[in-house]
Amino acid sequence: MRRVLAGCLAALALLTSCTTREDGTDGAPAPGAPATAEPGTLRVLASSELSDMAPVLERVREATGVTVRLTPIGTLDAVDLLARGATDGTYDAVWLSSNDSLRLRPEAGKRIVSETPVMTSPVAIGVKDATVRALGWRPREVTWSDVERAVAEGRLTYGMTDPARSHSGFATLVSVASALSGAQSALTDADVAKATPRLKEFFTGQKLTSGSSGWLASAYERRGNVDALLNYESVLKGIDGLTVIRPADGVLTADYPLSSLASTDAATREDVRRVADALRTPEIQREITRVTHRRPVDASVPPAPGLDTGRRRELPSPGSRSVADGLLDAYENDLRRPSRTVYVLDTSGSMEGGRLKRLKQALTALTGDFRDREEVTLMPFGSEVKRVTTHVVDPADPQSGLDGIRRDTERLTARGDTAIYTSLEKAYDRLGGGDDTFTSIVLMTDGENTTGAEAADFDRFYGSLSADRKEIPVFAVLFGDSDHAELAHIAELTGGRLFDAREGSLDGAFEEIRGYQ
Repeated sequence: MRRVLAGCLAALALLTSCTTREDGTDGAPAPGAPATAEPGTLRVLASSELSDMAPVLERVREATGVTVRLTPIGTLDAVDLLARGATDGTYDAVWLSSNDSLRLRPEAGKRIVSETPVMTSPVAIGVKDATVRALGWRPREVTWSDVERAVAEGRLTYGMTDPARSHSGFATLVSVASALSGAQSALTDADVAKATPRLKEFFTGQKLTSGSSGWLASAYERRGNVDALLNYESVLKGIDGLTVIRPADGVLTADYPLSSLASTDAATREDVRRVADALRTPEIQREITRVTHRRPVDASVPPAPGLDTGRRRELPSPGSRSVADGLLDAYENDLRRPSRTVYVLDTSGSMEGGRLKRLKQALTALTGDFRDREEVTLMPFGSEVKRVTTHVVDPADPQSGLDGIRRDTERLTARGDTAIYTSLEKAYDRLGGGDDTFTSIVLMTDGENTTGAEAADFDRFYGSLSADRKEIPVFAVLFGDSDHAELAHIAELTGGRLFDAREGSLDGAFEEIRGYQ
């Protein structure tokens, strides 16, 4: 399986969104960023969506005297860190949307010694109110088969997060596969094979993919032509104009267990227990459901107004890692739309030496993450675009395409000035628009624009693009001495994101972008 779990740890703050720093950039710093242990403070590795728990955790601090300091990360990336032992001595607890993935990896599961579910949120479908009416749906009766039928008829499109990097995406994928296969228990390889034809049909409706729920919601609102989002109920409840539906044939539910790490001492584990107990008190449970739209685990506390209380079948997670990995591999390389990406790479004179070496290493490592059917174009530039080479990862002979990317990467040389905007225009011209792929541009530069088109020229060029080409985002990577304001403007204009590799890893930045392609 060509899939790499990218680390996405951010600099420690009380609460921030996943890998997003105070300057609005993203990156992949190495593990070990959290502050050293402090009395009365718990260092917690947490699912990124828990940024909305800030007011609740302040209440917990007042009640217990314990400060909870979260480092946000994708759930599957956290499991990888646990499995490698990278959390030992660095964190005191983990707080993920689910520990199901831990149980599939014994080397990760053995590193926790307790787990206390705090709240729940089921997978759901958020559909535009007007679309629900047009489809004639009764929300409490809708099934995944109804969704598949609407997709097949060309009446429904949607976005979801990447299941290889986000547990909300993984839980959604399992929910759909379980329902469409008719599985009566945990998914098996036979169930996945049985469901594959219907899953292919289902995923023709996916128009948006993302490494994070926040960017997915922003892209949905920006485009305006996508009918629905698949995510946790709590996330969808925060988006205006959506009817939130829990399919009647079953979903997976996140239970957000706060878990102590085996590497901690007795006093730290006691602090974790006190925080968990405080989070489960009726008073705090009422605050959680009011603030976050998650459901209380205390049966005496009613869910917040607007949360459907009707019963739904609860689907189990896959019972083995091989089934989970097989389902992910099928999604990445067969079920979902293929990816099409132009890598606009600064190889100006300032990249000579160590910077060019890091770029080559990062691109070579990235070839292990390219999917079947993916089209990859390398567009190195200096004073102008130097050459354009395109490779396709053919399922019949994937190694040929990957070897070609590696050869062209090794050929990169540093010379010339820095024509950022001219090169971006060439990338948009290359891509065209309207094809049936997840299409994007990755821009990496170590300096500011010094020749060719200027920012105003590019703004006018982008404004003249057709509607479908305006949907192609630029994911810009800060590197070396690149201009933050310049790249932030490009990302904002095109609906992309900014990733910071100036202090962190260029490899990590490229890998994190994979969740958006």
